[in-house]
Amino acid sequence: MEILRDRVRGSLLGGAAGDALGAPIEFWDLRTIRGRLGVAGASGFLTPSALPQEVTDDTQMTLFSAEGLLRWRPGTDPAPSLRRAYLRWLQTQRRSAPGPETDGWLAAQQFLYAVRAPGNACLSGLDRQRRELLPPHRVGRNGPVNPDSKGCGTVMRSAPFGLAGFGPEMAFAFAAVGAQLTHGHPSGYFAAGALAALLDRVLGGAGLEAALDDTLAQLSGQAGAQETVDALRLAVECADAGAASPERVEEVGAGWVAEECLAIAVYCALHAARTGDVRGALLLSVNHSGDSDSTGSVAGNLLGAVHGCAALPAEWVTAVEGYDTIVRVADDLVANFFRHDRGALGDRYPFDD
Repeated sequence: MEILRDRVRGSLLGGAAGDALGAPIEFWDLRTIRGRLGVAGASGFLTPSALPQEVTDDTQMTLFSAEGLLRWRPGTDPAPSLRRAYLRWLQTQRRSAPGPETDGWLAAQQFLYAVRAPGNACLSGLDRQRRELLPPHRVGRNGPVNPDSKGCGTVMRSAPFGLAGFGPEMAFAFAAVGAQLTHGHPSGYFAAGALAALLDRVLGGAGLEAALDDTLAQLSGQAGAQETVDALRLAVECADAGAASPERVEEVGAGWVAEECLAIAVYCALHAARTGDVRGALLLSVNHSGDSDSTGSVAGNLLGAVHGCAALPAEWVTAVEGYDTIVRVADDLVANFFRHDRGALGDRYPFDD
């Protein structure tokens, strides 16, 4: 159980660390990164004396994904609980502090009220969810909410679906349901589902490469999944092609769309699996011309799940904003879904009926 707890903590804290590492350079291209920071690029937090290190909507929404699962009543449709959880996050983006009507302990955490360039599709999709209940749609088709959007806002919040011991099929399905609340393009929700299935397999004891092979097999042949399959295969090809580098990362993509964000994270995680260089892999995931905070966040989710929290640079994970909250949410996922001991968790996470 301690190994499991370490890996779940590692996934959420690794995601937060990657998010905080990448956020300051998110809108810099590689030439600018090297011009300002040197050939090696960012080698840690840009403001190492500033504590805590700021996280973005990536970490915020990941925590609300976890809360949606923790407030979900098993055996029921997860969509309503996830919808309400994401609407609680939306409320944090529309006010400066918790109010007397705040629903739940997570939404009472002040650091979550920071507005750090949240994705337009997440905001507009949840605004629509707030106004009307939308019918579910079949996987493989464009959904009714932002039907052409496949931004990385789906995959960057989906780690918790793979950290609840659901099994890869259920983890995939729940992540896809959660993603479809804001993004309707199949690549958006297939990438989210693939991350969840990959994490579930890794947490269950599979090696990263075996888990990736099984996840690709799970995706292959499904209508709408080809872009995600192609992106993941490209990540493997680039990892097999030689030494890891930012230039190789940029061959995989920029990370603004979901399948590229996932593929970059997988490329960096493969580097760590083959070399043992977890620190270097996390830095690799942010030092490029694309969406550095989201690729850092998803890479951190994978690295933490594969190697455990103990393998992550302690000076990074302990410095992130909301550290204590992230640890509590990780431990609550383990207590609720692996130990089946809800106990006092009911006080923090009432079922979202």
